Amino acid sequence: MRDITEWRQRPLAYLFHYVAQRPVSHAVIFCAVVVAVACSVSTQYGIKLLVDTLTTQLSSPWGAFAILVSLIAADNLSWRLASLVASYTFVQVTGDVRRDLFRHLTMHSPSFFSDRLPAVLTSRITATSNAAFTIENMFVWNVLPPCLASVGAILFLASVNLAMAATLLVIAGIVVVVLFHFASRGKPLHHDFASKAALVDGEMVDVVGNMALVKAFCGLGREHMRFDQTVQHELHARRMSLLYLERMRFGHALVTVILTLCLLAWALILWQQGKASAGDVVMVCTLGISVLSATRDLAVALVDVTQHLARLSEAIYTLLVPHDLLDHPDAVPLVHDGADITFSKVSFGYPSGKNVFENFDLHIRSGERVGLVGPSGAGKSTLFTLLHRFYDVDGGEILIDGQRISRITQESLWNAIATVPQDTALFNRSLLENIRYGHPDATDDEVWRAAMDARCNSFIEGLPDGLNTIVGDRGLRLSGGQRQRISIARAFLKNAPILLLDEATSALDTESEEAIREALGRLMAGRTVIAIAHRLSTLRQFDRIVVINDGKVIEDGPPTTLIENGGHFSRLVKKEARLLSVRAA
Repeated sequence: MRDITEWRQRPLAYLFHYVAQRPVSHAVIFCAVVVAVACSVSTQYGIKLLVDTLTTQLSSPWGAFAILVSLIAADNLSWRLASLVASYTFVQVTGDVRRDLFRHLTMHSPSFFSDRLPAVLTSRITATSNAAFTIENMFVWNVLPPCLASVGAILFLASVNLAMAATLLVIAGIVVVVLFHFASRGKPLHHDFASKAALVDGEMVDVVGNMALVKAFCGLGREHMRFDQTVQHELHARRMSLLYLERMRFGHALVTVILTLCLLAWALILWQQGKASAGDVVMVCTLGISVLSATRDLAVALVDVTQHLARLSEAIYTLLVPHDLLDHPDAVPLVHDGADITFSKVSFGYPSGKNVFENFDLHIRSGERVGLVGPSGAGKSTLFTLLHRFYDVDGGEILIDGQRISRITQESLWNAIATVPQDTALFNRSLLENIRYGHPDATDDEVWRAAMDARCNSFIEGLPDGLNTIVGDRGLRLSGGQRQRISIARAFLKNAPILLLDEATSALDTESEEAIREALGRLMAGRTVIAIAHRLSTLRQFDRIVVINDGKVIEDGPPTTLIENGGHFSRLVKKEARLLSVRAA
């Protein structure tokens, strides 16, 4: 897909990019509108012929009648053709916009989403596609027709009186330019409205998504007041935008009334002087009024387009942020023989300014099972994040089998890592689909075997639809332990050489933990395993324990050796044992 960030501050160029992707259908729409408008304007000339024929009685009126009927028929049929093609083309453009924006959005690193509301981002994708659809529709039905009609009408008026046509041309041009100038000055108001409208959507989704938390802390009243304030800000912004537009429309209406009276008086004077026929007077009146009405329609359309263009501009400026983590130009797929992992003099700090590692070194041999222990904030989870390359390190290198992860494709890197997180992420889909996410090509039997290996069968068999049961938003229809087992089943199915366990049994009761521990033992066989665990009993069969504090390795060795040495890990194990004995008593 072409880099669409180049149009971040050029909404019209961005929109034309999608128009150019469907040139034939857009050309058909444009030509049909041109023909329709030409026939519509020529209808006024057909009326003139009919009136002149009737008043002079020099020829049969049926010829003029045939011309008029043909123009009316061609006018209507051309509009129907344009509308038919547009109903397909414009809808397809909205699909193209959504697909491209969704792909661009999902290619961002996790850090991009850490300080942005997901609901605001997704609502802006919808707002962008809707704005594109509206702008295309308004241009074809509300902007292009009055422009073409004005040009055609002035050409016909020139056949009656050049001075009148020239005067009308100049006045119409001035009116359009002035109105467009004032429309442009209203852009900040329209942008403000677009931004506040997006915030309302984000606020609603944020509250609804955390409804259990809101009610648990008696926050309904507070959230209602907060939402009322957000809506009030949006309503004020919309009101200011609409009032600005209404002032413009009032000014144009006043100018139109005055000019229509002047034009009609001019036509009557020409008729009295014998310089215009009755048909000419009729045509001048109808075309003149049409031109002035067209400027009104054009002004209103331009203002509305400006408003929607503001929404489009605001949305794409927010969404079309360049990706901060891309594959290196020379990146190659990861080729692994086992999974030897090395953190070599790694330095890293989060964009917020918090420094985590400085010249950090750690080597994990292929097939080794390593437990990470340390207080919260020591850097354990950050190691997982850096190994996935969700952030780039500030210094040093991370290598897998001697290959720098900054020089391998992200897809191949992620394919080599299976993760069982503490907070299991599930889609609002079936259990089958959630487990199969680890290996999209897996058969139903393979999914079921993975579920059994993770001891999921004990609760899946009790569900009304079995593996086809929908788990709900973020898996809320399942218990914490059930969600964690689904995550373990997904890791079984992925069968990756590197396994990362982040408190993989934290949500399980003691009985379930024993069953899962046996399953994890089979899952870890033959893989390089890194596990974060506060429950140290889960690490007793590991090859090494690495104790991290303040971004530094303070202890490293087999569990038994570290316990015998009486250091930090030994104290943690004794403390846990005392707590367990107190609970047992």
